[in-house]
Amino acid sequence: FDAKKSRKIMTTILKNVLRHEIADLSEADLNDFVSCWNIEKRLARHDLLYPRGRVEDKIYFIKSGSLKICYEVNEQEMIVGFGYANTFIFDLPAFFTSQPSNFYMQAIKSCELIGIRKNDFYDMLDNNLVFAKYWRKRTEMMLLEFIEREIDILTNSPEERFQRLKRRSPDLFQHIPSKHIAYYLRMTPETL
Repeated sequence: FDAKKSRKIMTTILKNVLRHEIADLSEADLNDFVSCWNIEKRLARHDLLYPRGRVEDKIYFIKSGSLKICYEVNEQEMIVGFGYANTFIFDLPAFFTSQPSNFYMQAIKSCELIGIRKNDFYDMLDNNLVFAKYWRKRTEMMLLEFIEREIDILTNSPEERFQRLKRRSPDLFQHIPSKHIAYYLRMTPETL
């Protein structure tokens, strides 16, 4: 395992994703931002990125693998979200409030991640209008996705939930096993 080579690959992938998502980003700003992503993690299947009850103050970019975001109700695991290659993942409530998390994140498949601390992330937002606008847009999109999911769970039949998820997140089905998607949709794997 060559740590330097792995980091270079991760930062290259992160740069490419950010270039695609933030059209008016200068190369200098991109390099400054990516240099702040200095936390590297490797997780084996079933490893926790972090346990419930921890104050989590990092955003992670997933180079490879997949994770599930879970919440426990009466000792039953409820899947509330996923992360997979070339996406970002973090515990939104814990990140924003700096309070212990009610969620945990667990690797579905072995993962390679690179992370940034909240302080470094916010420093970049405070000093760069392009990133601040991007973050506002991403936050708005996350909120809309949460509302869509809530509507799905409250009003639609299992088949409608499945179809809506396929339209909203077609990539999900390439990265996440069907049984996890079924639990996320509050269905049994057999109904999926």
